[in-house]
Amino acid sequence: MRRWCLLLLTILLLAGCGVETQSDEKLEDLDFTVLDVEAIPEELRNVLEEKKNEPFQVTYEDEGYLYICAGYGEQETSGYSIAVQDLYLTGTAICVDTELLGPGKDENAAQSVTCPYIVLKLEYLDKPVIFE
Repeated sequence: MRRWCLLLLTILLLAGCGVETQSDEKLEDLDFTVLDVEAIPEELRNVLEEKKNEPFQVTYEDEGYLYICAGYGEQETSGYSIAVQDLYLTGTAICVDTELLGPGKDENAAQSVTCPYIVLKLEYLDKPVIFE
C-alpha cells in the first residue's frame, strides 16, 4: 500500500511538471528610430526633463509606439554620445543595450554640464523591456 501511494504521488508530481520554455535567445533585431528632442511626445519630454540629472531607464507607450529611453545623468563636459549596442526581441522580452561614449581625445569638450540621454521609438510590442 505504501509503495502504491509513493508511486501515485510520483506520477502526480511528474504530471504537474511541464517543460516551460522561456527563451532568452535572440529571435530578431528590432527596427527603431532615434528621436530628436522635438520629436519626443510632450508628456514623455516632460518626464525626461525631470529625470535627466540622474541616470534613468524609462519606457513609454503612445499611439501604437513604444519609446525606450536611457539617460546617463550629469556629465561635466560636452561631447558625449550614446550608442545602441543591441535592441532585440526574445520569446519573453525586449532587450536593449546602450553605452555612453565620452568625448574623443582630440575633441575640445566644453566645460559645461550636460545630461545625455537617448530615446528610441519602435512599434509597440506587448513585452517587458530589459535594460542590459
